[in-house]
Amino acid sequence: MVKLTKEQIYKRLNNEEDAKACKEIDESACKEVPGNFITLLLSQLFSKFADALLNPKVTLPWLMHSLNVPGSFIAWLVPIRESGSLLPQLAIADVIRKLSVRKWVWVIGAIAQSICILAMVGVAFVLEGRQAGFAILGLLILFSLARGFNSVAAKDVLGKVIPKKQRGNISGLAASIAGLATLTFGLLMWFFSQQKEQNTVLIALVLGAIMWIVAAFFYSRINEYKGATDGGKNGLLHAFTKLKLLYQDKQFAHFVVTRAFLLCSALSAPFYIILASRQSFEFSLLATFIAVSGLASLVSAPIWGRLSDLSSQRVLVLSAMLVTFNGLTVFVIATWFNHLLSAWWLLPTLYFLLSVAHQGVRLGRKTYLVDMAQGNKRTDYVAVSNTVIGVLLLMLGSIGLLESFLSTAELILLYSLLGFCGAISALFLPKIE
Repeated sequence: MVKLTKEQIYKRLNNEEDAKACKEIDESACKEVPGNFITLLLSQLFSKFADALLNPKVTLPWLMHSLNVPGSFIAWLVPIRESGSLLPQLAIADVIRKLSVRKWVWVIGAIAQSICILAMVGVAFVLEGRQAGFAILGLLILFSLARGFNSVAAKDVLGKVIPKKQRGNISGLAASIAGLATLTFGLLMWFFSQQKEQNTVLIALVLGAIMWIVAAFFYSRINEYKGATDGGKNGLLHAFTKLKLLYQDKQFAHFVVTRAFLLCSALSAPFYIILASRQSFEFSLLATFIAVSGLASLVSAPIWGRLSDLSSQRVLVLSAMLVTFNGLTVFVIATWFNHLLSAWWLLPTLYFLLSVAHQGVRLGRKTYLVDMAQGNKRTDYVAVSNTVIGVLLLMLGSIGLLESFLSTAELILLYSLLGFCGAISALFLPKIE
């Protein structure tokens, strides 16, 4: 049996030209790229698998349903999960800037997320109804705050240890492999769909907590050299002064506007689940959507990752248009051909296409932002954009509360129109060489 070295594995996962290039990272860090690439890939693999298992669009709604939590709580799952990790980042960035080695921020954040997931499992055994709903949302807030530290640190560490033209590839590979794991788990859940809903969902959550611990272990093995710590100051007031980037840097402001429109891919997803649950709330449907989500990552992530390294701006345009056309299709079918929704394959297929588009949105905007700036400026870009997006998430997420006045299909249409605006905005983003 042939044993491959880390350098050989690294070259096989990247094209030869990119594997020899070390753009915009220190010469000392360049020597560590093969090992760091593999270690970071493994860490991202387990963290993305954990994300798939604690899914606010699929897993958590099913858990709340099994605990008889009122439906009004479910509408806040995606906004809280996303905005809770984004809003504090403007202040978090100042803390992280003072650290010359920042991987430990990510490690601590991963462990904290694992603890929060295990606490949710505990809630399922002792509470139900509104009490369970408040407890799960409270833990989700803590989970999201820990996630905020991870988000700022991850992009900064990625920019320090992985060269340009390889960052989209590593994220795509990790999402793809994690997608395979999620697909396999979803299929297993489908085969054991005769089990009680709650117990099987709890197994998924426990497995997700374990995945975060494993991800933290691999991340701690990254060889990160000391980086810049200049500019770090105390106080939230100073942190808010960074908002001036929104009017001083036109390219960055344009990116933030584009990213705001592209929230449509995440915010519309729960309403696909709601449409499906109205046709059938059998547990096998949950397993199907988990498997479909994994399949989408497996198939599309490496493609989006490679395309992001070629042109992340074009990836944003393509993925936004896919969200738009997919949402329009759902609206047309639900409005004029409602009987088709009962077909077991239709909504999972449309959810698959939405998940493919969402992978493109995530990888495209992540690669664009990391490539747009260097050093501590990258940390500021991440923090400012995430904080602004966190506020907009709560505002746009509250659109879901209009379900009393609009049909589910009309809400999906509304989010799809935002996707079209995002595609137009992304079309005029400056290209990054």
